[in-house]
Amino acid sequence: MKTSRITELLNIEYPIIQGGMAWISDANLAAAVSEAGGLGIISGVGSTEEVRAEIKKTKLLTKKPFGINIMLMRDNIDEIAKLVCDEQIAVVTTGAGSPGKYIEDWKKHNVKVIPVVPSVAIAKRMEKFGADAVIVEGMEAGGHIGQLTTMSLIPQVVDAVDIPVIAAGGIGDGRGIAASLMLGACGVQMGTRFLVSEECKVHENYKERVLNAKDIDTEVTGTSTSHPVRVLRNKLTREYIKLEKSNADPREIEALGKGALRKAVIDGDINNGSVMAGQIAGLVNKKQSCKEIINELMDELDLVLGRVCNE
Repeated sequence: MKTSRITELLNIEYPIIQGGMAWISDANLAAAVSEAGGLGIISGVGSTEEVRAEIKKTKLLTKKPFGINIMLMRDNIDEIAKLVCDEQIAVVTTGAGSPGKYIEDWKKHNVKVIPVVPSVAIAKRMEKFGADAVIVEGMEAGGHIGQLTTMSLIPQVVDAVDIPVIAAGGIGDGRGIAASLMLGACGVQMGTRFLVSEECKVHENYKERVLNAKDIDTEVTGTSTSHPVRVLRNKLTREYIKLEKSNADPREIEALGKGALRKAVIDGDINNGSVMAGQIAGLVNKKQSCKEIINELMDELDLVLGRVCNE
């Protein structure tokens, strides 16, 4: 299985999008995914010039389409939104806010706009704004999450919108892709699986923590501050949850998590850092190149679909 509405929309070979993970998704990772036939995504976190430099580096590494993930609540969002047009980026995925005010200008510059959404209502709103597709992310995902599971959310969104739906959250192999397609999605977004790719720059301590994770090793923190985040359990999560249960001042809770992701990603502090990963981490058990990952995913998908068709 190769062709879908998503592969045609994005001009890619396989219906696989690499998640735009802050401090992690850089030019090396994005270019490797795009070169392997998926859609690589760089993170739009950083100063405008830092993001511009990462875009230019990605262009040197691949001539295939790639995208950028933009967190809409950042202070320099207006500059980043304009940068997308200036650099003729193929695809923008968005989170942490509504991209409504930018969509018209992006589409004038032939940018495909794909917001990440946690509910049917927001998916319908994004379609109304003119989004080309939506990434529907269940709470199984790593990082910031919503309240609904991928399995329950995908078919409801598929029934509610006419634009293509991309499944995300809890997908780590060809079986997960097959399940998403059966639910009506046209493709998938994956983050945790690519964390341990050879091209991913995340600290080796982080990679090893993911590789050694069990099925019950993730924890959700930040519920009390209305910003739930799924991470791998460690000293930081224990302190975080202790504060939440004691009804501590939200400012004290947020202060504990400030800079925690960078500690894990860059410094390799997997005790005091925020080791974001999805529930599927327990299924991820080997390092591979992005090409090997995508080839394996597609082989598994073909095997599952072939078995279903023959039964």
